[in-house]
Amino acid sequence: MFFEFALIGTTASGKTKIAEKLSKKFEAIILSLDSLCVYKEINIANAKPKELEKLKYFGLNLISIREHFNVKFFIDEYEKAKNFAMSKNLPLIITGGTSFYLKMMIDGLSERIFEIQTTLSNDEIYELLKQKDTNFNIEKNDTYRLKKWFSIYKSTGEIPSKFLEKTKKEAVIKNLEIYELMWDKEFLKERIKIRTSQMIKEGLIEEAKELFDKFDGNLKPLNSIGLKECKSFLENKISLKELENQIITHTAQLAKRQRTFNKKFERNILEFDKAFEILSKKFKD
Repeated sequence: MFFEFALIGTTASGKTKIAEKLSKKFEAIILSLDSLCVYKEINIANAKPKELEKLKYFGLNLISIREHFNVKFFIDEYEKAKNFAMSKNLPLIITGGTSFYLKMMIDGLSERIFEIQTTLSNDEIYELLKQKDTNFNIEKNDTYRLKKWFSIYKSTGEIPSKFLEKTKKEAVIKNLEIYELMWDKEFLKERIKIRTSQMIKEGLIEEAKELFDKFDGNLKPLNSIGLKECKSFLENKISLKELENQIITHTAQLAKRQRTFNKKFERNILEFDKAFEILSKKFKD
């Protein structure tokens, strides 16, 4: 029977493991909610799921890192996943760490504005934003959203937060049940340490070297956590131990931001050890 729900959580919280376990037992379709797993060339730095041949996944290996991926692209993939699940009369699990995409589908997209090129730095755009649009919440280092804000401001002559609210369209997903996996912060950090060590053993540095040799190192996907630290290591700027420590630190910082963002959802909190049992009841009811 078709139904859908979302399983969110911070990086290294075990979302994929739970989703795949449910998929194996109940033949559920999985839509990956991850902004890095869409790239074909990245496999280790994004902890891409490994059992792709055994399970029916959507949202993985869609484009090259030379191509741009946005929310509209993800919505199209969601529609494909939903239509496939409905045609097979199977459940759909939406899971991953890029909850921003999920929020946009629930809230509804606003009118699309094409990017305007500028020589302004992130700091300069951020200062302009603080002067003109105090309701628009963006972090100083979020280049993509800062440029989006600037493009709206210059293209429309309006306050971007008001423009986006005025042009917002109907939600793509309505009445979606959302579950969040929650860990104690210290336990999560230990999981991040273990996963980082495993990624290095599996060939993270070798993957990074191949990517930097083949592609322009300024491409956005290559500045993601795991790859940007490897770049410093390959340029002999940091040691192997520093590489590992930096990845752990940056991943923990990401987890903190994800945890904060996920508070925007109306969601049910699950402990990892009880998540499979609780979610299994949804399939049996």
